[in-house]
Amino acid sequence: MPLHAHKEALLVLEDGRTFRGESFGAEGETFGEAVFSTGMTGYQETLTDPSYHQQVVVMTAPHVGNTGVNDEDPESRRIWVAGYVVRDPARVPSNWRAQRTLDDDLRDHSVVGIAGIDTRALTRHLRERGAMRVGISTIDTDPEVLLKKVLASAEMSGANLSDAVSTAEAYVVPAEGEKRFTVAALDLGIKEMTPQRMAERGIEVHVLPATATLEDVKAVNPDGLFYSNGPGDPAATTGQVELLQAALAENIPYFGICFGNQLFGRALGFGTYKLKYGHRGINQPVMDLTTRKVEVTAHNHGFAVDAPIDEETTTPYGIATVSHVNLNDDCVEGLELKDAETGKLKGFSVQYHPEAAAGPHDAAYLFDRFISLMAKEV
Repeated sequence: MPLHAHKEALLVLEDGRTFRGESFGAEGETFGEAVFSTGMTGYQETLTDPSYHQQVVVMTAPHVGNTGVNDEDPESRRIWVAGYVVRDPARVPSNWRAQRTLDDDLRDHSVVGIAGIDTRALTRHLRERGAMRVGISTIDTDPEVLLKKVLASAEMSGANLSDAVSTAEAYVVPAEGEKRFTVAALDLGIKEMTPQRMAERGIEVHVLPATATLEDVKAVNPDGLFYSNGPGDPAATTGQVELLQAALAENIPYFGICFGNQLFGRALGFGTYKLKYGHRGINQPVMDLTTRKVEVTAHNHGFAVDAPIDEETTTPYGIATVSHVNLNDDCVEGLELKDAETGKLKGFSVQYHPEAAAGPHDAAYLFDRFISLMAKEV
């Protein structure tokens, strides 16, 4: 695992704030939305999470890369981040599972990064000013020139990105042990551990492309429909919302996470909005209002559902309520839909990642709740 010589690198935010450091990973130039992740571990899962497509991730933990990279922990087929920002990269990894360095892995995937900058100052700036466009370059180290390129780059608001990260062909993750249910899972940027968590519970998961139709869903004769996490602005996503509305009208049980929560909200008639700097990391406290229990949860989102926390909402598909809230900022973290006549659960969603890759396992019960929903026990 050889050490590489590193070139000077420049980071410029769209408001003109500049940081100088050295290259980390590939040399070159990259642009995206600057966001920060508060996880102290799980960087390999973060890098391979498709929800980070077109985002430059700033790690708040100062020391990154000490356990190296292996072939068992990726959550998708590639690294998706547009760029990577760390303060103190590990010079040499030290872990029995390590197969290569993080620097080498970023280089192999052509991911441009920067190291040696004050990530605490950068994080505080993003908290105060909000997530914004950013550029990292080892080619052009003139701040004024790079700033012009940043201002010409795409914004996250209005971006429809799920098609770019979704599978091109449908595939099946077989149930482990006795098969109990069949689920159609719409891949909007799905992480590999998510269908695995369902398979562990006896669910056969048919992972479908983001462009799937209601006919595609019904063709697998599902007991339930699942929407995954994913990147982009939910307000720019219409086809998947229409599919979900059609599925709800036919009473197909629904479970959604992260982006799937935002699309559930839009399908029910709620709006969505962009958070100032989002929630990203593995330490967000959330209360489940149905049990009053508090979970520590894994997050990666920059948009939220605008729904009333303390009142019911009548929709064409039933009665909708907020089921989970973030204890840091009262952000909506989950929704439930119940039949207006029977009070039976028809669908639910959460704004976080219960598959715990990386992250705590507090929310694993949600997969069991999905089973109870398909079994018509709730």
